[in-house]
Amino acid sequence: MLSHHVRLRLEQREESLSPYAIRVCASQGRAIPEAPSPLRTDFQRDRDRIIHSKAFRRLKHKTQVFIAPLGDHFVTRLTHTLEVSQIARTIARALNLNEDLEEAITLGHDLGHTPFGHIGEETLDQLAPTGFAHAPQSLRIVDTLEKDGQGLNLTWEVRQGILSHSKPQGDFLDSALPKNLTLEAQVCRLADAVAYLNHDIGDAVRAGLLREDDLPSSVTALLGPGHAQRIDALVTDVVEASWVRAFMFERVYLPTSHNPQGQKAREIVAFLYGYYTAHPDQIPQEYWRREEPPKRMALDYLSGMTDHYALRVAEELCPGISGGVFGWVV
Repeated sequence: MLSHHVRLRLEQREESLSPYAIRVCASQGRAIPEAPSPLRTDFQRDRDRIIHSKAFRRLKHKTQVFIAPLGDHFVTRLTHTLEVSQIARTIARALNLNEDLEEAITLGHDLGHTPFGHIGEETLDQLAPTGFAHAPQSLRIVDTLEKDGQGLNLTWEVRQGILSHSKPQGDFLDSALPKNLTLEAQVCRLADAVAYLNHDIGDAVRAGLLREDDLPSSVTALLGPGHAQRIDALVTDVVEASWVRAFMFERVYLPTSHNPQGQKAREIVAFLYGYYTAHPDQIPQEYWRREEPPKRMALDYLSGMTDHYALRVAEELCPGISGGVFGWVV
């Protein structure tokens, strides 16, 4: 069999997908046209480019909710990403949507997250003149920063899904969706919520912020008492279960900004942003290629740091800044 027949066969299989699914043959393509792969569809190539990117590898050392945890079983951005991908592919498969597109979107959706999770993002948003949000930064990474400034040249559909995955607090299902958002991108939004609501409950219990019996009885009665039951219930009927987000924001996500680690994380992010804005010569040369202002380069450099790297650099520049609140020696 000639190798290019493999790709053609894979593309032909997509003809059996739902009429509402995105087919790779109907993709709006890449900004820079490329010859097709003989063995993979364009969505499969996008998935592989994301997995082999530097930003994807750094996710293993980036906080999900709990900052620089010592335990082995706390969720990181990488394990969260893998859970989102698994949940989204399960939903996409059940709805007969494009699993390859789903996988590429979900694996790339959190590449732009800062060190220190929600705290880092909120701090940079307050400091940067143009604001900061991780979804546009994820797109900037795949478009501009990866491959020494060349970007990954992903397809339009994967890029749209990455940019549009973030959700507001509250009943985000009733909020206005971005224009022409594919069903695969919408599934990513749902799977993201299903994943973080469930694994963050487990991490909150592990950290002593919550007890299992703190969960509202209405939640456990509807979704079940354990992690597996909740995941299954939410995936089975994700629309009806979406209201549970408000409890987690009230009890877990927002309070982290008031604990000692949260306050110290803010200080470190603010210090590093101020330092690199004032000393752009200390920013690695790879961030100079686009001749952008120091504040933009500082934002790109800092947002790409892992928790531990940000702590280590901050300690080198300002010994004692971490204040010993992270439970380990930098």
